[in-house]
Amino acid sequence: MENTKTISEVLMYFIPAFLILIGMFLMMKRSLNSQEALIKSFVEKEIQLKAIDDRSERRKNAMPLKLQAYERFVLFLERIDPSSILVRVHTSGMSAAQLQNDLIVTIRAEFEHNLSQQIYVSDYSWEEVKSAKEEMIRIINSSFNRVGNNSSGLQLSTSIFEFILEMDVTPTQRAINFLKSEARKMLE
Repeated sequence: MENTKTISEVLMYFIPAFLILIGMFLMMKRSLNSQEALIKSFVEKEIQLKAIDDRSERRKNAMPLKLQAYERFVLFLERIDPSSILVRVHTSGMSAAQLQNDLIVTIRAEFEHNLSQQIYVSDYSWEEVKSAKEEMIRIINSSFNRVGNNSSGLQLSTSIFEFILEMDVTPTQRAINFLKSEARKMLE
């Protein structure tokens, strides 16, 4: 009996101590989990800030390349505008067929020279540039069909200018206006 009394006295001391130990363990675990969550949250925020800084730095570094692409496309469009390209390509004594061919070859060569710049401009800008190029080729071909194969280069040039005068805005000017507005938005 004395053994059971001793065991029950020992248990009376150990059970509360054991319960206090379990309570302390649970409180410490909760505290450590809370601190771990706080540290994890802090680290995640630092990673997000670093990513934002990196993106900002990349945009800052890419801005000159994007602006240069817009500049090159505007230059391309200016160079294929009828008032510019006809002066450069037309020589006296040229036939309409020669001039038509030389104009189209020149436009395509200028376009291919600037082809890589498309990665720096928006899809809408790229579509405007391509559309202006195709429209200019269509105008040249339509003008050639108007004057016929036996015409002179001068007659084809005149027909192209007449075709352009019928339009409110040339395809090249429309695309230039679009590119300029997009470039201005980038700078705001």
